[in-house]
Formats: sequence, C-alpha cells, structure tokens
Amino acid sequence: MSKIYIQGTFGAYSHLAALNIEPEAEVIPCKTFDECFLKASSENNSKVVVPEANRITGNIGIEYLIFKYRLNIQGEHFQKIEHKLLGLPESKLSDIKDVFSHAQGLSQCSDFLKKNNLIGHVRADTAGSAEKISKNKVKSAAAIASSLSAKIYNLKIIASNIENENLNVTRFLIMGKEVLQPVFGDKKYITSFLFKLKSKPAALYQSLGGFAINGVNLTKLQSYPEQNSFETYFFLCDLDGHIEDPKVQKSLEELDLHCQDFHVLGVFEADEFRNK
Repeated sequence: MSKIYIQGTFGAYSHLAALNIEPEAEVIPCKTFDECFLKASSENNSKVVVPEANRITGNIGIEYLIFKYRLNIQGEHFQKIEHKLLGLPESKLSDIKDVFSHAQGLSQCSDFLKKNNLIGHVRADTAGSAEKISKNKVKSAAAIASSLSAKIYNLKIIASNIENENLNVTRFLIMGKEVLQPVFGDKKYITSFLFKLKSKPAALYQSLGGFAINGVNLTKLQSYPEQNSFETYFFLCDLDGHIEDPKVQKSLEELDLHCQDFHVLGVFEADEFRNK
C-alpha cells in the first residue's frame, strides 16, 4: 500500500482528492506543505497530493516548494469543490452567526455569507475548522468545508453547494521521487518543467521563439523570484505534448540554449477534465 501525504487534516479537499486518485492508499495528513514535500522526497513508495491552483481564486502558492524539492510530477487531478456549511446536529441556518474556514473557502462563498449576514473568520484550513466546530459545540458557529468533513466530524450539512460559482475546480498535482513517464502514444499529455534564464536583454522573448516556430502550445508560464532576490527569476511551465514528440524536443532544445538552469518536472497524461 502506498502512502499519500496531504496538507491539512482528515476531511480536507486534499484528502478527498487523494481518495479519488488512489482509494486504497494510506492518507497521511501533515501540518504544512513543506512537511509533505520533505517526507515524500525521503521515501520511494510515497506521494504528495497538493492543490496547485483554483479556477476562481488562482494559484495556491506552492511553487517555491516545487523549485526547492523538484519532485517528479506523476499526474494531475481536477477536483470539483463543493462547499458545505457545516454545524452541530441541532443547529439551523437561523442559529448561525460566525463561520470559520480557510481564506479561500470564505472568499469562494462570499455571496452566501453576505446574503445571510454571516461573519467569516479565517483559519488554517477547511477540515480543521470543521473539527473545531465539532469539539467546541457552539450552536451559533459553523464551518465551510467538504461533505467528507461532515461525515468524519459528525456535523450537519446546513446548506449545500454554497460557492459563488458552480464550476469551482481545483487542480491537484500528484508528486513523488519516482519518475513515472507514460509511453508516447496518441493520448493527450502535459510536459511540465522549470527554467532560469541567462542574464541578457530580451532573454524571455528569445527563449520562447522555439515554441512558436514548432507549433507547441504553452498552457502555463509563471515567473517566481529566486530565493532572497528580486533580480533573478525562475519560470514554471506546462506545455501540451509529450517530451518524446519531435516538435516538443526541438522547442525545449531551443529553450535550453538560453537557460542557466533547466529541469523537467514530469510528463503525464492530461486529466480528462481538460476535454470538458
């Protein structure tokens, strides 16, 4: 049985994603993302499942850990986020005054909170907030969390699907020490990599020319300052295609000419959600 490390506690959306990815795996919660990466980087038969970006609120902020540990990206998973308002079994919506959750959970349900005159309180995570509601037993308090949290902490779902937008989806990355690269075939693939450019004028513009010439589509290009510096930047990239595709190889060879650091993070099949 493999191990999957997640940030947060049981009932978190990362826990839900991990169960959907590998139902038989042993899911192990960690307090921080750093702890997840550290443990997965020291064990062969383990993975980390981490949220990378949300369709509504954007990046989660784990890029610096991707740079630091450089674990292999083994796959991606798009998890639909369906927020629930969870309270004590005896609580009704009219009883609730204070709502606790992660900052993104509160932000994604801001319309519901405003409509019902509820006061949001930021906490470290969604499932941890649900656990506190269960322990503290305050009738006027509730949490925004998953249905899995309701089940685990014996809470009542007072209101369902309270997010501002129906298509609230988070992209999760599955990462580990082991390199798992699919055989190049007729499926849709993503190649993920990071690079740091040589210091010269118009370096980024010149480095991306190979992708345009070879007709390779970049689906993600984000810059992040190198640690303790705002003068040099790393770039995190995703492209449509398999690294063994000749046009992808030519594009990356062209890019490499302009780089002082280049690292392939992973090649994996694109999640079927991308076809929707």
